[in-house]
Parts: sequence; C-alpha cells; structure tokens
Amino acid sequence: MIRFLLLAVASLIPAVACAELQSGPIDYKSQDTVLEGYVAFDKGVQGKRPGVVLVPDWMGVAEHYNKIADKLADLGYVAFVADIYGKGVRPKNAEEAAALATKYKSDRGLMRQRVLAALDELKKNPNVDEKRVAATGYCFGGTAVLELARSGAPILGVVTFHGGLDTPKPEDAKNINAKVLVLHGADDPYVPPEQIAAFQEEMRKGGVDWQMVFYADAVHSFTKPAAGTDKSKGNAYNEKADKRSWEAMKSFFKEIF
Repeated sequence: MIRFLLLAVASLIPAVACAELQSGPIDYKSQDTVLEGYVAFDKGVQGKRPGVVLVPDWMGVAEHYNKIADKLADLGYVAFVADIYGKGVRPKNAEEAAALATKYKSDRGLMRQRVLAALDELKKNPNVDEKRVAATGYCFGGTAVLELARSGAPILGVVTFHGGLDTPKPEDAKNINAKVLVLHGADDPYVPPEQIAAFQEEMRKGGVDWQMVFYADAVHSFTKPAAGTDKSKGNAYNEKADKRSWEAMKSFFKEIF
C-alpha cells in the first residue's frame, strides 16, 4: 500500500514541475504613445491558448492587477494587463486617478484606441490563439472593456467587475460581437439604477448575448482587499462576492473558449 502511494505521488511530480510562470513588464505602443503593460503565462502549457486582456481600475497598472494576471496564467491563459495612461504615468492618489480617468471617459475614442492597442499586443504573443481572446476589466477598466466590445473588436467575450456601464453612444451596441458578463455589487452607489436600466436596454436593442449578476451586500471595488470593509464609503471589499464573481468569470471563459 505504501509503495502504491509513493508511486502515485511520484507520478504527479512531472505535472507540477512543468508548470512555470513567465511574467513581467512589456513595452508597446498606441500610435506614438509608449505604454507599459504586464504579461503572464505558464510556459508549461503546450501549444497556443486563449488570451485575456485585463484593464485595471483608475489607478492603472499596479501589483494588485499583475497578481490577477498571474492567476489567469495559472488557469492556462495568456494574460495581458493593459496600460491606458502611458509608460510612467501612474497616479499617486485618488485625485490624480480621477483626473486621468476622466480624460478617457470624456474621450471614448481614445479609450477604445488604448484598449485595442493592448489587444493587438496580446495577439502578437506566440502563445496566443488569436481566435480565442477576451477582455476583463475592473471599475474604470470595466468601462474600458465594454467600449472595446462596442468598437466591434473581434473578441469572444468581455467580463466587467464593478465597472461603469454608461456610454455616450449606446447605438454602438449593434457592433458587439462578444458575449458580455457584468458582475455587479447590488449596493454599488456609483452606478445608479438609471444607468443599469439604460445599459440593459442598450444590450437588448443591440441584440447582445449578455448576463448581469448582482451580489448582495456588495458595493464598488468588492474584489479589492485594499478597499477595506467600510461599506459606508461606497468602496469596500466583500470576500464572498469576490470569490463568487471569480468563479462566474471562470465558468464564462470555459463557455466562450
């Protein structure tokens, strides 16, 4: 019996040993603007695999989202954290982040351009199956990946976590080729009911394959531990919603890929 167990354990060692995360910063461009994203993938996975663009919240490329990219790589995807602001442009506080985010929310064409640049860079990775790509975004990044979908980009799906849903051109929903999954805090004060209703009507009129999941007792930033747990601030971490939304994303990716 002991010999059998030892052989069983030994048989698992090659599978564990072949898993090797390769990750790090990567420079790329959007027209003349130099951007610095982050790429992660498992070198132990053989052949081409799906790719996922990840757009961070309004604080931009940061360790928190790089770690999420690593988790996506552990699932077998090539993950690419998009830089919307530009290399070296990293807000130091919420005030700076708000100013930067407003610039792109006010110019959805520029926002789409920056996310498309990340998508193009992801597709250049030799490990990516160009026909199986998706995008996911958090808060400001959720707004950005929805704009990517509205641009008509050739992606299979988009996932938003506590993202903004508004757009100045709801008619562009007719361009959406992707399936859409919105993961939303039921008590999020930054996305009012009228914005939710307008988004749902936009999806219906556009004939989009969409889903929207609400998490009880969750407000904005429910996936971010650094947000703390004080719901009265409007931003707060919710462990249950965080775990449930991650599983929902995993199920969605299995479906579209």
